[in-house]
Amino acid sequence: MSSKHLPCWPAPAKINLFLHICGEREDGYHELQTLFQFLDYADQLQFEILPTADIELKTPFQDVPHEENLIVRAARLLQSYTGCTQGAHIWINKILPQGGGLGGGSSNAATTLVALNHLWQCHVPLPTLRQLGQQLGADVPVFVQGQCAFAEGIGEQLTATDYATPWYLVISPNEVVHTAPLFAHPELPRNTPKISWNEFRFEDSHNDFQTLVLKSYPKVAKAFNWLVQYAPTRMTGTGACIFATFATYEQALEIYKKCPDELCGFIAQGLNRSPLLNVLEQAS
Repeated sequence: MSSKHLPCWPAPAKINLFLHICGEREDGYHELQTLFQFLDYADQLQFEILPTADIELKTPFQDVPHEENLIVRAARLLQSYTGCTQGAHIWINKILPQGGGLGGGSSNAATTLVALNHLWQCHVPLPTLRQLGQQLGADVPVFVQGQCAFAEGIGEQLTATDYATPWYLVISPNEVVHTAPLFAHPELPRNTPKISWNEFRFEDSHNDFQTLVLKSYPKVAKAFNWLVQYAPTRMTGTGACIFATFATYEQALEIYKKCPDELCGFIAQGLNRSPLLNVLEQAS
């Protein structure tokens, strides 16, 4: 069967409006605080349900083995947890850059969990689905929850909130930043004081990974140094993408038109509610 007539399930990008590392844990993870906001810019997944338990990603990823792909792992996890004997053919229109700090892989996994939970009629409650998602990655639960959130712990302690929804110009330096070496790097700050959600101000916050990444990845530094000329600029997640905030689409577009040829990017509005939840409601 072709994917042509199958419904699309969005897997939106996220940005970290700030990212503070507040300490190290005995289990080897780091205590962090961040604010996740979704963007109206998303990968699109399609699912053809099978009567057998086969899971096949029909859109292969370069350099990612089939069974290691988070989409496939999410489907297998839901099968294992629920005992579901159905399977799926899965297609994806991939526009989010890999390794860019926009949560693309985590968002793909979350959309797979949410969509197949509905399509397979597993009836797993959303809080349980969030817990399952945590086994796939620390960012997966916020995509399952689908609400702008202040996050603590390793990113799994979520407080749903609303935040301003400006327009963002997001620039990708065409660089893949590897997260694990950054967390292990001796120059990573690990003692930023904790704040409460009502104390958050963008101008009083930062991204603890930013200085280290700009120092280690010249392409990211070049992109940052270009965009910061025009607006307050910050890196999202552990990089490589950077973003600046604008009041209107037109203001963002004016700057984007000046973007050097070696950089690419997009303009998107911030969202406090994931479009995935809207599609789930319509499907239900």
